[in-house]
Amino acid sequence: MHIGKITGNIVVGQSGGPTAAINSSLAGVYKAGKEAGADKVYGMLNGIQGLLKGKLIDLSEKITCDLELELLKRTPAAYLGSCRYKLPDYEKDAAPYEQLFQILKEHGIAAFFYIGGNDSMDSIRKLSEYGESVNSSIKFIGIPKTVDNDLEITDHTPGYGSAAKFIAAATKEIIRDSLVYDQNNLTIIEIMGRHAGWLTAAAALCKDKDCQGPDRIYLPEKDFDRDVFLKDIKALQQEKKSVVIAVSEGIHLADGRFVCELSDKDSYIDEFGHTMLTGAGAYLAALVKKELNCKTRAIELNTLQRCASHLASLSDITEAFEAGRAGVMAAARGITGEMAVIKRVSDSPYQCAYETHNIKQIANMEKKVPLSWIKEGDDGLTKEFIRYARPLIMGEVMPVMVNGLPAHMDNIQ
Repeated sequence: MHIGKITGNIVVGQSGGPTAAINSSLAGVYKAGKEAGADKVYGMLNGIQGLLKGKLIDLSEKITCDLELELLKRTPAAYLGSCRYKLPDYEKDAAPYEQLFQILKEHGIAAFFYIGGNDSMDSIRKLSEYGESVNSSIKFIGIPKTVDNDLEITDHTPGYGSAAKFIAAATKEIIRDSLVYDQNNLTIIEIMGRHAGWLTAAAALCKDKDCQGPDRIYLPEKDFDRDVFLKDIKALQQEKKSVVIAVSEGIHLADGRFVCELSDKDSYIDEFGHTMLTGAGAYLAALVKKELNCKTRAIELNTLQRCASHLASLSDITEAFEAGRAGVMAAARGITGEMAVIKRVSDSPYQCAYETHNIKQIANMEKKVPLSWIKEGDDGLTKEFIRYARPLIMGEVMPVMVNGLPAHMDNIQ
């Protein structure tokens, strides 16, 4: 499809948590930008925070051939570096906006692309609104990225499929490991997810003819009850010796307290006021050990689930690239203040299309796992979830191997 024409330069940045697919979106923006005729494609180092310091690079100096572009698509994390910088409301503090727009003007920027999640889309909303208020011609487009899969409007987000694939594979292997010994044991897998349980739900994908799947899955969409939890574990151990459960890091009690906060450790709070969540699995393992007197183990997947590019989903990497391309096509058509979205056309065969949607209906929203997809008793996910998630983990992206390990683009930081 013809991309359209962009006169001038474009700039692209990455923000928030890294993924196995975010650099594929960067590659999509770069390639489409070049095809659209942009004179230069700049990359902002460490997102808006770096841009405010004038930290820009010409990506043509780093991506010199198609092989490097393909390698970029297979490189995990955020090639340009990331940040968690919160723009103020411009009505209250216009100084950062004035500085940013001056930098963009100096570099002849015609279109601005930001690859990220909820907070990043809020930045696109603010920048596009400020741009409109000062009659700027710069186009601001969001490119979706988050392993949390919690952005509204888009069917799913690039980054989720690869993380889900890793989680399902790791869960399957952990279940295998837990079956080795002839004694009662409980393994708790702690998986990322503050308010939305999409990642933890992915553990259900490992259930098949050769795997029983996790015995319980606890998501933050439902209140967590410690007494009911202990009762369930005790009942399970009367049926089988090895019990494996998956919990979201953000599971919480009915009073709103995160389970991980029940321990005595101090918590880190980021720029957006988010408490760093970790330790729910360890707390529950210790609780079961004390109350039920059995062997327990807590496994925290932590950052491993975000950037496991050696087990990336082909669907995910392809869609991330196309989302970046769709964003450039929208800007070339004169669109601003929107985010590229994935629209599912068909489940069988699985097909998607790409379009853009008003950022105001996406920023500061949070899509959660439908309660109707969570089985009663927290013992799994329904077939509707499986039908939704299965296509997102399909296909493999073979890494470029050097000295027995996956090769990545050189870090520019």
